[in-house]
Amino acid sequence: MKSSKLFNAFFKSEKSGGILLILATILSLFLANSSFQLDYISFWNTEIAGNSIVHWINDGLMTIFFLLIGLELEREIYNGELSNRKKAALPLFGALGGMLIPALLFSVINFGTKTQSGAGIPMATDIAFAVGILSLLGKNVPTSLKIFLTALAVIDDLGAIIIIAVFYTSTISYLNLGIALSVLGFLFVLNRYKIQSVIPYSIGGIIMWYFMMHSGIHPTIAGVLLAFVIPFGDGSEKSTSAKLQHFLHKPVAFLILPLFALANTCLIINSDWHSILLESNSLGIILGLIVGKPFGIFIFTFLGVFLGFCELPKDLNWKNILGAGFLGGIGFTMSIFITLLAFSDSELIVSSKIAIVIASTIAAIVGYFSLKSTLNLKK
Repeated sequence: MKSSKLFNAFFKSEKSGGILLILATILSLFLANSSFQLDYISFWNTEIAGNSIVHWINDGLMTIFFLLIGLELEREIYNGELSNRKKAALPLFGALGGMLIPALLFSVINFGTKTQSGAGIPMATDIAFAVGILSLLGKNVPTSLKIFLTALAVIDDLGAIIIIAVFYTSTISYLNLGIALSVLGFLFVLNRYKIQSVIPYSIGGIIMWYFMMHSGIHPTIAGVLLAFVIPFGDGSEKSTSAKLQHFLHKPVAFLILPLFALANTCLIINSDWHSILLESNSLGIILGLIVGKPFGIFIFTFLGVFLGFCELPKDLNWKNILGAGFLGGIGFTMSIFITLLAFSDSELIVSSKIAIVIASTIAAIVGYFSLKSTLNLKK
C-alpha cells in the first residue's frame, strides 16, 4: 500500500495530537483532584452566551473535528484506500466487527436497565489516541498497518455519527431541520457550479450548524455534511477540500481535541472509585472496549479474508491485526462524546468516563506491547 502526502500529513498531525491528548488527560485528572479542584471544575462550567464553556466545546468546536473527519473520509472514498473495493473491504469489515461486537456485549450486560442506551459508547475509536500510540512504535510500523488503523477509525467514527443522528435524537423540529438541509442543498448547488472559494461554504456551514442545533439533531452532524459539499475536484493538494483539510489539521490536533480532553476528563476520583467498575454500565464499557473491540475487529477481518471479500496486505499478519484491534479499543474522546449524548445523570456520566479512561488505557498498553512484539518478529 502507498500513502499519499495528504495521508502522511494527517498521520503526523494525529501522532503529535495523540501524545498531546495523553498529556492533557493526565493534567486534567491531576488538577481535578488537587487543591485547585473547585476552581478548575467551575471554570469549565462558566457560562458564555447562555451555555457553559464545556458545552461550546462539545457542540461547537467538535463540529470542526467532525468536519475534518468528513473531509478525510471523503478523500479515502474518492482518492484513497476506500476507493479500491478490496482495499476498502478490510478496514470496513474490521470497523463493522469493532462496532457490532462491543455494542452486543454492552447490550447483553445492560439489557432492561436504565443504562442500555449506552450501547454506542464502546463502539467508537479515538483516531488521535490510537494513531498516537501506534506512532510510538517508530519505523517498525508498516504503512499498510497505519492505513488500516486510520481507515478503520474513520469508518468507526462515521458509524458513531450515524448512531448519534439515529439513536440519540429525541424531539425533532422539522422546520429547523428543513432550513439546515436547504442550506446544505444550496451549498451542493455551489459545488456543482464549481465555486471554489471556501468563504460561502464556511458561512453556509455556520448557518447550517445553528439550525441543526435547534432541530434536535446534534449539531456536530453539520460538520460531516458540510465536508461532502466542499469541492473535492481531482483530489489534488490544490483542491479546496485538500487545502481546508491541511488548514484544519493543526487546530484540531493541537487545540480542539486537547480542549475536549481537558474539559471532559476533569473527574473527581473518590477513594471508592473501583466499586463502580463492577456496575453493569462500567462493565459493559470496559468489556466492550478491551474485549469486544479487538476480537470483533479480528474475527470480522478474518471472515472477510476467508470469504474472499478482502485481502490481508502481504506485510501484515493476523497478530498485527489483533494488536491493531486493541488500539481500536481506545475509545476515549469519541466514547466520552457519545456518553454525553446517551446519559443525562451526572453520576452516571462520571462513572462512564472513569470506565472509558481505564478501558482505553488498558487497550493502549496491550495494543502497544502486542504490536511491539509481533512487529519485532518481522526484523
